[in-house]
Amino acid sequence: MRAITLESDGLHYQASHAEPTPAEGEVLVQVLQAGICETDLQLAQGYMGFRGILGHEFVGIAQAGTHAGRRVVGEINCNCRVCPTCQAGRPTHCPHRTVIGIDRHDGAFAQSVAIPEHNLHVVPEGVTDDQALFTEPLAAAFEILQQVAIESTDRIAILGDGRLGYLSAQVLSSVTDRITVFGKHGVKLLRFGHRGYEVVQIPSTDPVELPHHKFDVVVDCTGSTTGLPMAIHLVRPRGTVVLKTTVADRHELSLASIVIDEISVVGSRCGPFATALDALAGGQVDVDGLITDRYSLDQVNPAFASAVNPNSFKVVFEIGSASD
Repeated sequence: MRAITLESDGLHYQASHAEPTPAEGEVLVQVLQAGICETDLQLAQGYMGFRGILGHEFVGIAQAGTHAGRRVVGEINCNCRVCPTCQAGRPTHCPHRTVIGIDRHDGAFAQSVAIPEHNLHVVPEGVTDDQALFTEPLAAAFEILQQVAIESTDRIAILGDGRLGYLSAQVLSSVTDRITVFGKHGVKLLRFGHRGYEVVQIPSTDPVELPHHKFDVVVDCTGSTTGLPMAIHLVRPRGTVVLKTTVADRHELSLASIVIDEISVVGSRCGPFATALDALAGGQVDVDGLITDRYSLDQVNPAFASAVNPNSFKVVFEIGSASD
């Protein structure tokens, strides 16, 4: 099968890679589309030392099992379901888990991927492939509401003008309309402005004087080591900082302000797929038009170059079709 692998010397297109062999409880999924996200970019830079097939945002067709022949998306944490952590209701933190395209489990930048059947969710009929592709990051955005009690009067700052920031803004706007988005890219910020969010463009040189202690909750979607220091500066005393992205580089900052201002820092990653699919099916979240670039698997280098281009928003690999 065709696939993209990450090796010690970088990304490679493989025209004839071995098809995955499903483990017990897994089924093969024929991948239709897979998207590049910030985590993929960090992995390509050495984050977690991953080797293998990248990709965890996908939509495909189950080839076997209960959902055979149907379009599916898949949760990325492959847990054991029997350990004390899983039994206590924390399966995404299973100590035995692997993570699709991230940690010891090949991902979806390939024609086929092996997924535990219990991780799969059927895509509703009214949701297009393009929309379904955003299920995983949208679920991650909904996880914020699972972890932090947001009030209608809360002032929210979202750091980062990319895909996750855009989804997080829409999810949080269901609770409060007091949302400000901070980003570096004017073109991307236009999307937020068109939806009525207040936006602040941060120049890459001569940084602006940012408001101090203004926001009740700050959500860092930057994927950069600059995000956390900015979040600590923006959040009010006893406010909450939500870290939504992983970063390959090391943070070097003083943590004194967290203690002095009694700031709560919440790590946040995977979220509820069912909630995300319901939101897509019901039109509560708009993802139409977010895909700006489409590539085939053999165009791995230009695809990853586009993913870091400020003028791109979502970059997608077109891999298969329902008629294949």
